[in-house]
Amino acid sequence: MRTVLATTACALALAAGTADAEISDGKVKIAVLTDMSGAYADASGMGSVEAARIAVEEFGGTVAGVPIEIIFADHQNKPDVGAALANRWIDTEQVDAIADVPTSSVALAVQDITRQKNRAFLISGAGAEQLTGAPCSPTTAQWTYDTYALAQGMGKYGVETIGDTWFFVTVDYAFGQALEASLSKVLVENGATIVGSVRHPLGSTDFSSFVLQAQSSGAKAIALANASGDTVNAIKSAQEFGLPQGGQTLASLLMFPSDIRSLGLDAAQGLAMIDGWNPDRDEDSRAFAKTYIARTGNLPSMIQAGVYSAVRHYLKAIEALGADDATAVVARMRETPVNDAFTKGGVLRADGRMVHDMYLMQVKSPAESSGDWDFYKVLATIPGDEVYRPLDAGGCPLARN
Repeated sequence: MRTVLATTACALALAAGTADAEISDGKVKIAVLTDMSGAYADASGMGSVEAARIAVEEFGGTVAGVPIEIIFADHQNKPDVGAALANRWIDTEQVDAIADVPTSSVALAVQDITRQKNRAFLISGAGAEQLTGAPCSPTTAQWTYDTYALAQGMGKYGVETIGDTWFFVTVDYAFGQALEASLSKVLVENGATIVGSVRHPLGSTDFSSFVLQAQSSGAKAIALANASGDTVNAIKSAQEFGLPQGGQTLASLLMFPSDIRSLGLDAAQGLAMIDGWNPDRDEDSRAFAKTYIARTGNLPSMIQAGVYSAVRHYLKAIEALGADDATAVVARMRETPVNDAFTKGGVLRADGRMVHDMYLMQVKSPAESSGDWDFYKVLATIPGDEVYRPLDAGGCPLARN
């Protein structure tokens, strides 16, 4: 009996040692780095944390025999704050993956850190296409959208349906600048003229001067190259100054359900936008939306749905490998198509871009809506390989391998 017990104890010790070598620190720790109090708090924030929790719960709270832990913090839309949190999490709290990260300037800073320290970076909130360009990383997955895709969708559609002269109201940081540059290029390629632009600080509350400049430009279309609270405030100001009544059309390049709810369908009806997720696509998307609404009282944004999907796919890769080394796990994520409530047949490329369908949406009128959160009608489903930047066009060194 003593021999059997000793042999069993030795086997268990060896098994534990093997597990420790494959799953670092005996757990998988995912940090949601997000905006808790700024312009993107409603579209990401605690809603992104809840989306990550739903993904973890679908695994029963464990993966590859170890527990999964979710932590979170507010990066305050400041690259130095985000970088400090990322470094602390990795160096002292053994975080394996960082998820979400709205605000592209923060994401670019965090990507440098996760690349150097071999941690998975599951981007859902940040949209700068540079993330999968020259500074791309083998441990990054940019999941939900980017400025290139938004520009391609709106640029081709907008000239035909809105008008051939455009003016930009742009948020003044990496995301807005990239979106304006990308959309301008597509618009011009499709025969439009850019008559001017104005830039505003992130989190602006007074858009009067910016809207007046847009109004005086005489442009048929006013492109709002911003997001969330900035978009809502810009639309409210444009209505106050009578831009829609004067024949100028507002084109929102990035809007979320919380924005539509804040504006109300009377104010938002008719707005066109590009979105990365259709909550009414199929039974899986409707089921996830129903679960999320029951837990939060809100329809998930594409950012929040993207966090759920990215975390879920990351955990599936760990489960398949039985290990959490970031380079190996993200490589496994690239080998397996993404099929879940967010998308069907999604593909994670070598440059870190997850390619999936995008949707040209239009906000319903009050008469068209069937009730709470029934905001959108799909004008077109755009295949991902038609709207995302070609793999060989972004300058990512990994794309050449």
